[in-house]
Amino acid sequence: MTASTEAPKRTDAGGDETAKPSVPAAIAPGVYWLAVGRGLMRSNVYFVRAGTSWVLIDAGSRGCAAAIREAASALFGADAPAAAILLTHSHPDHAGAARELSSLWGCSLHLHPEELPLARGDLAIVRRYPNPLDRWLVLPLLRGLPTSRREAILAASSLADVALPFDPDKAPPALPGWRCVPSPGHTPGHVSYFRPSDRVLLTGDAIVTVDLNSLPGLLFRKPRLSPPPRYVTWNWRLAKDSVASLARLQPHVLAGGHGSPLAGPTVAADLQTLVRSLS
Repeated sequence: MTASTEAPKRTDAGGDETAKPSVPAAIAPGVYWLAVGRGLMRSNVYFVRAGTSWVLIDAGSRGCAAAIREAASALFGADAPAAAILLTHSHPDHAGAARELSSLWGCSLHLHPEELPLARGDLAIVRRYPNPLDRWLVLPLLRGLPTSRREAILAASSLADVALPFDPDKAPPALPGWRCVPSPGHTPGHVSYFRPSDRVLLTGDAIVTVDLNSLPGLLFRKPRLSPPPRYVTWNWRLAKDSVASLARLQPHVLAGGHGSPLAGPTVAADLQTLVRSLS
């Protein structure tokens, strides 16, 4: 199991892990958090105002589209679809409802170019970039299935015909004032999103605020500033490097793909403690 750092209670921006919001909660000006899904597929999505429009960052798992759409309507009005959907990475608990929402809103869907091959549902790419769970369970199960069944499963999760790459050196699509911060390791093309003006950092699974690297953490969702879940992380060395890279941004608000967002003067220091625990 990996080392992690206790999340300071005073900096909790959205309540504890057992009290996830059923309606969007503001965590910074124009930035709203919602937890969607159930059990191990529960994850966070973020709604970000961008001028007169707004952007969805991550899209939960399959079956979450209705909850996300309802939340968006409450925030922005039923006639205000997203300008774009941006994904931190293509894992099914963060991209599962992306296709449905993109179709409903008629908006574009974007990933880092290095993440796009995984989002296409290509078995050869999964074999090239397997995480431990892929090696131990997913790939053996897929190999044991009839070809037609295997192809149907992969096609169901594919974003091949809807996902577009973006230039990580430019502002994220439809999100002026923000930066894309490559944070690979959990997946090859994982990214985080950073707003320098008030140091808001959305980290996806590069850094989370709940312990997903121990059995008690998984069972009880204990709040803890932590690296990504190792059992579904492709390259652990790169993942640790990304934690250090994100810590150098010295965020005032840190909001991950799992767990309650953190805000306050100790967040940057707590990140440095996490970096030291991983060295």
